[in-house]
Amino acid sequence: MSSPSHSKNWLLAAVCLAALGMPLSFTGPAVVLPAIRDALGGSPVQLNWVTNAFMLSFGATLMAAGALADAYGRKRVFLLGLAVVALSSSLLTLAPGIVVFDLARGLQGLGSAAAFAAGTAALAQVFDGAARTRAFSLIGTSFGVGLSCGAILSGWLAESFGWQSVMLSPGAISLAALCIAAPSVRESRNPDAMGLDMPGTVTFTGALSLLTLGALQAPDSGWGSPRVIAALAGAVLMGAAFIAIERRVAHPMLDLSLLRFPRFVGVQLLAAAPAYGFVVLLVLLPIRFIGLEGRSALEAGSFMFALSGPILVVPTLAASLAHRFSAGVISAVGLLVCAAGLFWLSRCAPGTPLHVIVWPLLLIGAGIGLPWGLMDGLAVSVVPRERAGMASGIFNTVRVAGEGIALALVGAGLTALVMLQLGRLPAHPGVMSKAAQRVTTGDLSQALALLPGVDRAALLQAYGAAFGTLLCVLAGVTVLTALVVFVFLRGEAHVEAGAVALESSAC
Repeated sequence: MSSPSHSKNWLLAAVCLAALGMPLSFTGPAVVLPAIRDALGGSPVQLNWVTNAFMLSFGATLMAAGALADAYGRKRVFLLGLAVVALSSSLLTLAPGIVVFDLARGLQGLGSAAAFAAGTAALAQVFDGAARTRAFSLIGTSFGVGLSCGAILSGWLAESFGWQSVMLSPGAISLAALCIAAPSVRESRNPDAMGLDMPGTVTFTGALSLLTLGALQAPDSGWGSPRVIAALAGAVLMGAAFIAIERRVAHPMLDLSLLRFPRFVGVQLLAAAPAYGFVVLLVLLPIRFIGLEGRSALEAGSFMFALSGPILVVPTLAASLAHRFSAGVISAVGLLVCAAGLFWLSRCAPGTPLHVIVWPLLLIGAGIGLPWGLMDGLAVSVVPRERAGMASGIFNTVRVAGEGIALALVGAGLTALVMLQLGRLPAHPGVMSKAAQRVTTGDLSQALALLPGVDRAALLQAYGAAFGTLLCVLAGVTVLTALVVFVFLRGEAHVEAGAVALESSAC
């Protein structure tokens, strides 16, 4: 039997591996979405669920998975999550159609939530003080490496071995983590854990699911259709029920009293900012580069590395600045830099060469990297110490769930903008909605087939104008977020948050 020190080191290695694989589950399918469409078919709505099914199930069940891990065993839930990720990765390559593929993506999100929540909870029990800070910094570094290199690795795998290899890569990493953790990690649980807040979990998951469903269905059915209105109304009702439940139960999944801390609210806004200023581009840009501009998966991965690569190095700068400036100042400046990059990118038409487009991509990545390096430390430093665990769970849920919601809303917005641009072309009004959906999912050939009087150049020009308008809107929202975050988080320098960022970047 392994010693306690060896056991916790093996646990750290397993959790870091799991953290490395999770971004691949998000970025990889975006790179190979055109290949998935060619192999499995599917409507634009079904293709949008390729990414959103994972993000929805991951974000909606993260807090519930943490509660299950505390009650039934952190090692058990961690291993189960890893096994589900490995199994679902295999199912993705065997799916006979897009619907089964989307269901497997949802299963993969459930497994990722279980592995992440249980793994981090287990680490928090075996590491203390500075050792805990270093451990969580290593997890952050592993996640950053996966995020930064995921697109280019997926591009290489797709061109060398096919899109199936991209789907298998997170499962292979999870299987390696399982093999490390199963024989060497000790079980732990919280004997005082109250178990799963089932009413809260059901209403929270229902609210997110209905909101995502409504946003994804709107481009196809129209925002005024009964189906979309029913989904959005159901989301509001579920959200209201969730708030009512959490205010009354003795041990809530979400402690709403934390919202009384203004700095805590500011951190939640900061957690949501990368969703629409950075994360949505990890999905939209590969579709543009590969599906519409006709670039190879590997070339698109190189473009995406310019966007995500700064996440690996900029937190070092954030850490050094955190000893002299407040988190509000650093985060606001970073978001403003990101907004400038978004506006610059909006000026880049489809087909812009790499040596031109790389600069706005780098600016976006560098800007978002400043708050990215401070967020995890801030999540627990802006509330009383005894509330740190709940605050961290809420922060991660807001971050992941916000990414899924932002992706659904931004995708719907892009489709609406493309449809608006197509209205200026000699096209039949009855097919513009379907053509716009095909364009936003990268299916240029089907869009051209629906628009016989429109050539490729005109269609790309319409898409470029719509994409540019979308980026300007995202830049404006990012500027507004920067101002609000500055107001909520201004004050003294956050040395603790800076130390987390410094150790993360140094690992």
